[in-house]
Amino acid sequence: MLKEFRDFAVKGNVVDLAVGVIIGAAFGNIVTSLVSDIFMPVIGAVTGGLDFSNYYVPLSSAVTAENLADAKKQGAVLAYGAFITIAINFLIVAAILFMLVRGINHLRRQQAESAAKAPPPAPTATEALLTEIRDLLKAEAGSPGVGTHRIGD
Repeated sequence: MLKEFRDFAVKGNVVDLAVGVIIGAAFGNIVTSLVSDIFMPVIGAVTGGLDFSNYYVPLSSAVTAENLADAKKQGAVLAYGAFITIAINFLIVAAILFMLVRGINHLRRQQAESAAKAPPPAPTATEALLTEIRDLLKAEAGSPGVGTHRIGD
């Protein structure tokens, strides 16, 4: 059973998936920082100092706090500012991934086009010999008297 688990764990797909998940988590942290530390302050400055993270609607009359953290302690709130931030985060991730996939597809198309334009590789010695044999057999088949006898002639 241990050997079977080891064979499963070291298969290429499992290792590739693990690497993808780890890189994805790190990429998620980078994008989260990009949104919260760079884009949201700029958006806040453009919109007159708005901070989306503190936008909420109290769902109880007991909620009187000025910021979201204190409001959550007082009662139920609908934190739509956090949703706006996460939606912006998603749009940025989607745009970055779109550009990345688009770039990779462009490189693949260029590689395929250059491969199509490249001259075919020279035949190997075996292929050249087989081609010569084929041509000789065709020439013999076309010669009168050799291999051209038909039934009924």
